[in-house]
This record gives sequence, structure tokens and C-alpha cells, in this order.
Amino acid sequence: MTADPDVYDHLRPTDTAATSGDHDSAAATSGDHDGTVATSGDHDGAAATSGDHDGAGVEPGVYRVVGTGDPVTLLRVGDADGRRVTTGETVHVDRADLAAFEVADNPDGNRPAADRLASLGADLALQVWAFWRGLRARPLAALAAAAAMVVGHQGDRVLPGPDVAFTAVYMAGALALVVVGARNG
Repeated sequence: MTADPDVYDHLRPTDTAATSGDHDSAAATSGDHDGTVATSGDHDGAAATSGDHDGAGVEPGVYRVVGTGDPVTLLRVGDADGRRVTTGETVHVDRADLAAFEVADNPDGNRPAADRLASLGADLALQVWAFWRGLRARPLAALAAAAAMVVGHQGDRVLPGPDVAFTAVYMAGALALVVVGARNG
């Protein structure tokens, strides 16, 4: 990579950069550096709990630039196949070592169509469940809103009044039902 990366650029290590390292504390203090992304892997104990690799060997995958200082901070957002992962793993790479990286596609845009459709179904189910939970949390308000909808929809058959009034009652009941269902807790 020849140009300086911008925040949110996506990079992939080339074969010379993609070494997993042994992540021991002795490698962290050795200070060896051969011009590629560090191959020995330094990983200090404090960073081990947060998933933060300082100069560690970079595992194959897709990384998003999240810091453009020196060293550049990269967040791992894709696996070696370019599929989205959520690891929270950050890697710090010296600017001179960015030549060992190539530009990569955003892993968020490459999900198979079947996965996207399945996630739409799951999202819809979650939204219906949350709406139902909101209605159950306020049963009297939900019942009043539903009653207003019934009166607005069927009231002209039983009650005297202009059609526009029943339409207004129906719409107010529907809006009230949405508000009650959308307010969880």
C-alpha cells in the first residue's frame, strides 16, 4: 500500500504480513523488526485481556483503519475469507509496514442473499416480539387503543355520526396502539 490510509479504509495483509505470532511476553521485549509487519508477535499481559495486539503478527483477515497516527491502529472486521467478524481485536502497525497490506473490500457488503433474507425474518420476529411486549406492559392503554380502532372501523354500522369522525377515531386508535406498543418498559 503506497498511500496513507484514511479512517474506515479496509486493508488485508499480504502473505508477508500474515503471520500469527506466538503472543508471548518475551517477544514483546525483544525489539526485533525485519521490515515487514512484526512476525514474532508481541502481546503484553494487560492487552491480552482487552484483545489489543501491539505490533503483533497480523492474522489473515480484513482490517478497518480506526487510527491514523504512528503506529496505525487497525480493527479486525473480517476473516480470511472476507466474511464479517466481530472480535474487537486491534492491531498497531508502523506506517513503514503498511506496504505489506493491500486494499480490501468492506466485509459488510458481501453477505450471501440467503443470510440477508434469514436475518430479515429474525429482525421482523424480534420487532413483533418487542411490540407485543410493549402492549403487554400497558394492557389498559392497549385495550383502549384497540377499542377506539374497533369503534372507528365498525361504529358507523351501530352509531350515528359522519364517516369522517369514525375515520378519525380509527386513525387515532391505530396511532395510540403504535405508541403503546413501541414504548417498552
